[in-house]
Amino acid sequence: MDNLGDIRLFVEAAQMGGLSAAGRKLGLSPAAASARLLKLEASLATRLFERTTRQLRLTDEGRLYLLHCRQALQSLDDARAALSAEKNEIRGKIRVSATSDFGRHVLSPWLDAFSTLYPQVVPALLLSDSFSHLVSDDVDLVIRFGVPPDSSLIARPLAANRRVLCAAPSYLLRKGTPEHPQQLGDFDHIVAGQSGWSTEWRLRRGAEEVLFKVPLEAARETNDGALARQWAIDGHGIVLKSIWDVSADLAAGYLSVLMPEWQSAEAPVHALYPRSRYLAPRVRALLDFLRERFEQASRKMAL
Repeated sequence: MDNLGDIRLFVEAAQMGGLSAAGRKLGLSPAAASARLLKLEASLATRLFERTTRQLRLTDEGRLYLLHCRQALQSLDDARAALSAEKNEIRGKIRVSATSDFGRHVLSPWLDAFSTLYPQVVPALLLSDSFSHLVSDDVDLVIRFGVPPDSSLIARPLAANRRVLCAAPSYLLRKGTPEHPQQLGDFDHIVAGQSGWSTEWRLRRGAEEVLFKVPLEAARETNDGALARQWAIDGHGIVLKSIWDVSADLAAGYLSVLMPEWQSAEAPVHALYPRSRYLAPRVRALLDFLRERFEQASRKMAL
């Protein structure tokens, strides 16, 4: 704890990419900031940064130390927040990971509304269609469709979610509309990622089930869900997407649902976080807020 201020300076310098800027933020002169960083490195007997005339670059040891420092500082901030909870003080940075499409079009405006309710909470939104590891990426909450097979995570369901086949009206006007899954092979396809559901479209109607395997050699592929959605809007083919990702496009007429009587497997929306992590008041408040928003939106979409 004797060098807590030095640790905060190190973390700020790593985040801002410069020691002078970090020093200014913490009220230190460039000379004082440099001296404190040197003192921290001396106490660790480790060089944390490779220094150039233009920027600081973390060493391998620095990256490892940064990970643990962020967690330690977050724990201290959480402890302070816990003491403030009785006064109903909700404050601090909250880091949320979400898929690209859902994060941009649904979660981002919801976080704006949350910030209006709690102006002392600062959101950070990390977008990735791969699963973001909570600890290494220093994330408070991960919002995903479905639950990963990881027993170390607590998964709280937030809303139902169905995936729908959709395409642009202009594409359907040009190519026609499939009436049965067995006709899908006659159309163009868009695939987001290489997960099972994105490349194998399993559709059910009552007791009837059809598995359509997308011919990848002829399909448009991307690892970004937002791009897959845009390709569909631009008329490049049929895509299987979460209703949450395309609900606004369906309402605006940019996309149309195909064969709505055929259902794909459900993948409910979950909020995930480690069992070991203290759930700070700001995180609890966001969870309650998201549940309410999902309920309101689900009623509008009749999920």
